[in-house]
Amino acid sequence: MGVKERKERDKLEMRDKILQSAHKLFLEKGFDQISLRSIAEAIEYSPATIYLYFKDKNEIFHALHQQGFGMLNQAFQPLTQIANPFERLKEMGKAYIQFATTNPEVYDLLFIRTEPMEHLATCLDDQWTEGDRAFDVLLQTVKGCQQQGYFVGLDTQNMSMVIWSFIHGLCALGISKHISHVKEARDNQMVIDEIMNNTYDTFKAMLERLKS
Repeated sequence: MGVKERKERDKLEMRDKILQSAHKLFLEKGFDQISLRSIAEAIEYSPATIYLYFKDKNEIFHALHQQGFGMLNQAFQPLTQIANPFERLKEMGKAYIQFATTNPEVYDLLFIRTEPMEHLATCLDDQWTEGDRAFDVLLQTVKGCQQQGYFVGLDTQNMSMVIWSFIHGLCALGISKHISHVKEARDNQMVIDEIMNNTYDTFKAMLERLKS
């Protein structure tokens, strides 16, 4: 490995170290309670080092979102091979749930915490490609389903939002473990994964009926 390649590797490793530290602090203390100095202290470097990579907290937060949505888009990528759009839609739901339950802290940062939308306004615009891509995958899949007779007469974007809202709600309940407090779950000693899977199966059956 040459000097140039080593420097680039070291730069990427430092950037990743900053992001990991910032993510941990964001979840522990909240956006408003941390500073670039506190992030620097956590990785035992000076604040000046952070400024070599990010201009402010907003930019760090935006980078964490880009990273998280990149992971979600990677989870969706293999599903592009499924030709039938309705089968792809069902597998997308499973992949989304798997992503959320496997990466609860990432999911929390992306979709549950309120800070992102409050502090990322200056970073969105043309830079929000990862988030746009994730929703567009769903949108295009729903559009494909409509071409095959599903969800006829329903607005494509609104139907996409209905599907996302349901699965997001299910994931949020599962990650927070609130779902395990449902009386049926307690009485039957059901585990969270089982409840989520059964609930999603019911939702898929409901979608199946929305075909003319």
